[in-house]
Amino acid sequence: MDLSPGVILSYLKTHPNLETMSSARLIDGKAISAQIHSETKARTQALKERHGIIPGITFVRVGEDPASRAYVRMKGAKAEELGIHSDTVVLDEATSQAELLALIDKLNRDPKVHGILVQAPLPKHIREDEIFSAIDYRKDVDGFHPVNVGKLLLGQNPLFKPCTPAGVHELLIRTGVSISGAEVVILGRGNIVGKPMAAILLQKDKHADATVTLLHSRSKDIAGHCRRADILIAAMGQARFVKAGMVKPGAVVIDVGVNRIDDPQAKNGYRLVGDVDFEAVSQVAGAITPNPGGVGPMTIAMLLSNTARAAELAVKA
Repeated sequence: MDLSPGVILSYLKTHPNLETMSSARLIDGKAISAQIHSETKARTQALKERHGIIPGITFVRVGEDPASRAYVRMKGAKAEELGIHSDTVVLDEATSQAELLALIDKLNRDPKVHGILVQAPLPKHIREDEIFSAIDYRKDVDGFHPVNVGKLLLGQNPLFKPCTPAGVHELLIRTGVSISGAEVVILGRGNIVGKPMAAILLQKDKHADATVTLLHSRSKDIAGHCRRADILIAAMGQARFVKAGMVKPGAVVIDVGVNRIDDPQAKNGYRLVGDVDFEAVSQVAGAITPNPGGVGPMTIAMLLSNTARAAELAVKA
């Protein structure tokens, strides 16, 4: 379905300056994530009424990284709002690899825990790949277990897709963007966004079948590649890297980046911006995600949707 004028106007009311600076259609992640949250809440209610099951997710945080604390708190609050029980286990920064693995093993065996999320980044002495691989793939609501990643690449319908790429995919689908046959350019080849995003969009599927180019720091003529894109997804972590001259007129631009830049006028002395120069690019693009308010809300929406799915699968097991 197309993004309705009402959805766009609701965003403009809270961001009035965007109306004058943007000629592109705004893809409102807040409104679309609210739709998904509503669907997830209905699913959790059905699980409770039909099976007496309350979906449960456990967040594991190691150390006191301020961003991690904020992310986990926000995810937990939204989970409870949707009828999903959430627990947070906080471990000391000095927690060993073996101790963390023992905790994951305990959670894997707990039938009341349907989803497990170990919040990254982890302390340097802990190997993240081993930790993510230790989570039962049936509880891997973050979508990073090798089984789920492998099935995604092979087009074998993984139990869970990584939340941010899955959220971007939902943005495209729910705003009526034509993906089949489209030229898609993804800036960034990371394991969290770039690679799984490419895997999702190139599959032989109703909402995929795209021609995908994955760019990285060694790519030549990045701007030239970008100008061919019908859909441009920026996820490289460089503030305002994508300029207007890099964008094909009428293209769909999705900004995944989160970057901190100095701003003496801001309360904390800095502010967050995306990988896209929004003010300039929105004059060229046909549709664009604001940042914040675009991809970010979708990540949490897909995480909690995955948690509901994990509980649904547990009922069928």
